Amino acid sequence: MVDFQELADSVYGGKKDKVEELVKAAIGEGHSAKEILEEGLIQGMNRIGIDFKNNRVYVPEVLIAARAMKAGMTILRPRIVEEKVEPKGRVAIGTVKGDLHDIGKNLVGMMLEGAGYEVIDLGVDVAPEKFIQANKEKGVGLIGMSSLLTTTMLAMRDALQAFEQAGIRENVKVMVGGAPVTQKWCDEIGADGYAPDAASAVELAESLICA
Repeated sequence: MVDFQELADSVYGGKKDKVEELVKAAIGEGHSAKEILEEGLIQGMNRIGIDFKNNRVYVPEVLIAARAMKAGMTILRPRIVEEKVEPKGRVAIGTVKGDLHDIGKNLVGMMLEGAGYEVIDLGVDVAPEKFIQANKEKGVGLIGMSSLLTTTMLAMRDALQAFEQAGIRENVKVMVGGAPVTQKWCDEIGADGYAPDAASAVELAESLICA
């Protein structure tokens, strides 16, 4: 019998091969995709997120855990589709127009995926139109914008104004983050939430999507 605690521990420890082995075994034993996802993969990523937020682990450990989780997800994904397991929500993330930094954005994407969200990563230098398109075509209910430069923070405000003009602002939540971004800036531009780190971004997503 597959031990889901061992699967969670293997995700946490970044043991990619073990995660693949245990996910295959769990599928072979007839466990549902939802059970494997929630009791194993998500549990492991939740723990790494908590420890990251409390400075007990750092970015390299999170990236290794996320790689292990993704390996498990690759095997599990056909079952997720087959069983029509719904994600917690759909999130579009991107670094705003004019900014090419992506490490923080990538980390947030991994953590959100590890928490059970469908993540649409729009990449870097993302124009407002791409966020709008993700909302209209893919039903994205949450947009995450990142900026690593004080000069590109203004693009966040421009994007929010574009969302208003496109008529999507009322049906989408917007969270912002990045090194120079603050809660004050978030309030000033009218975003719905600010996250200082990747683990906090997951907590913020939970609160915004459930609001």
